[in-house]
Amino acid sequence: MAADKQRKHTLASSFKFGFEGIAEAAAKERNVRIHITISVLVTIAGFVFSINKFEWIAIILSIGGMISLEMMNTAIERTVDMYTKEYHPLAKQAKDIAAGAVLVFAIASVMIGILIFLPRILAWFN
Repeated sequence: MAADKQRKHTLASSFKFGFEGIAEAAAKERNVRIHITISVLVTIAGFVFSINKFEWIAIILSIGGMISLEMMNTAIERTVDMYTKEYHPLAKQAKDIAAGAVLVFAIASVMIGILIFLPRILAWFN
């Protein structure tokens, strides 16, 4: 039976696979490393400028969403590449749409950062 062939994973192994995926993305994907670096800088800025609880929530959701979306984009790209090495318009669309989703979220995250940090940066210089 097909259902019998499905492996059942423990909760611990599911976490292990998730951490392996994060490590793989961080080790092999330049854009993930860029997002992690920016996330560290933004986190430091959050402490330096003493942002409030709601601003932390926005920052945490932006960081988590951005890195997660970048990893999903990578998974889509690798899946498409595994399926076909030849040019196919649908493969290009899948990759471009996934990259577009990352770009939309990146723009939104930058806007959140501007709303939170720009007034503090301007006040710091005044």
